Amino acid sequence: MKKYFAESELIINQDGSIFHLHLKPEQMADKIILVGDPGRVETVASHFDTRECEVTNREFRTITGTFRGKRITVQSTGIGCDNIDIVVNEMDALANIDFATRTENDAHRQLTFVRIGTCGGLQPYTPTGTYIISQKSIGFDGLLNFYAGRNEVCDLDFEEYFKQHMNWNPQLCAPYVIDADKELTDRIAGDDMVRGVTIACGGFFGPQGRELRIPLADPNQNTKIENFEYNGHRITNFEMESSAVSGLAALMGHKATTCCMVIANRLEKQANTGYKNTIDGLIEKVLERI
Repeated sequence: MKKYFAESELIINQDGSIFHLHLKPEQMADKIILVGDPGRVETVASHFDTRECEVTNREFRTITGTFRGKRITVQSTGIGCDNIDIVVNEMDALANIDFATRTENDAHRQLTFVRIGTCGGLQPYTPTGTYIISQKSIGFDGLLNFYAGRNEVCDLDFEEYFKQHMNWNPQLCAPYVIDADKELTDRIAGDDMVRGVTIACGGFFGPQGRELRIPLADPNQNTKIENFEYNGHRITNFEMESSAVSGLAALMGHKATTCCMVIANRLEKQANTGYKNTIDGLIEKVLERI
């Protein structure tokens, strides 16, 4: 017997759209570009040859159209893994749940997610302007720990080594290590992106080792992160969403990866606040390769 998704679990608006995104199943493509900033949706869609729909609700803005014959949806998520939880779950529901019967579709529809974002570089070889693709993500957010199957999709040995290296505080969420989809990552990265390990943080300031008026619980956190190495892997950058994107996609049977442009190098203590004029190059590469 098929599982029934109750109204309280799968909230559908009166017009037949999903609760937060306000999208209907037919409005979403199989290829999806995720961006944090709602304003960046228009930047991506400006490259489209055609547009078929535009939907906005809160921080969630969607445009679906075509680029060189490929049907693509570009979707803003806002900032943080909590918003990724909303977006990826609702997009999976649009693809794989029959809204009329509130039961799972017989055939699984696989989606492809590529997140385009910005990040802080953590190594000498990741200066501002570098494109980094997240082969692995370390989630400081704890999101995946709420889902069954978490251990089956995560790199548990990497997790344990990382926790020992960091002398991990048990008061914090247990970190999880998730791989992006290999085929998709290789295709998007080509030969002009750094393949790296990304930490997805639960905040912009303290969780990323920034200290303003509140002292840090671990003032040596970033030094330990920069010095970490496991089986040839070094941690290359900080951002705030990659772990949830790859983790949820892995559990749901979708493909996902994250690629970011470095706009601040934490080692050099430099930042580029004019990055919006240069991230278009990364957008063009993803559109061509997705």
